[in-house]
Amino acid sequence: MDEKIVKEMVEDIKLRQERSEKSVPIGISNRHAHFTKEAFKTLFGADAEATLHKNVKQPGQYACKELFTIEGPKGSIKDVRMIGPYRSYNQVEISAADARKLGVEQPPIRDSGKLANTPGIKLVGPKGTVTLPSGLIMSKRHIHFQTKEAETFKVKDGQEVRVLCGRGTERETIYERVLCRVSDQFALELHLDVDEANAAGMKNNDAAFIV
Repeated sequence: MDEKIVKEMVEDIKLRQERSEKSVPIGISNRHAHFTKEAFKTLFGADAEATLHKNVKQPGQYACKELFTIEGPKGSIKDVRMIGPYRSYNQVEISAADARKLGVEQPPIRDSGKLANTPGIKLVGPKGTVTLPSGLIMSKRHIHFQTKEAETFKVKDGQEVRVLCGRGTERETIYERVLCRVSDQFALELHLDVDEANAAGMKNNDAAFIV
């Protein structure tokens, strides 16, 4: 075998071993939305402002107290929260199980903000309704890395990795094609939706491993 190929294989094995020794905390992402200020005020009133329910792990982001309803052709889901602060686009993130309950065709799996050619959905708040022409997605599973953490794990923004969840349990699961997102504004966390987390028997702050 070519020496160069052998060297690359050995280096890859070493890198995988190094990464697998460092844990990544899991954050389970329930259905939620990101709204523009305009959409929020349509749902909750012209004088309303997004108010803190609780902080989430990603710096500067928080779950809001205000609740709204997602309406589909065959069903609805109540008490959905916005994740603040306001954004420049409207995006609703649901799971495959949610899509079945709503009676909508399974939305595409997308990275946040990548909304071209996505379906829309109707949202109902206490003061009004918003019918989005697009923005309904299932979030692509991903890991947030602060820049220095990315250097430690030797990953780059946009790279995809394999992640082991439930190590040593009966529901041990490997997820392929997990997106790496790197920014100075992030904190280390693997985001799985509820379906994915349940499949591997995971809870918030359980450990996952890049393998």
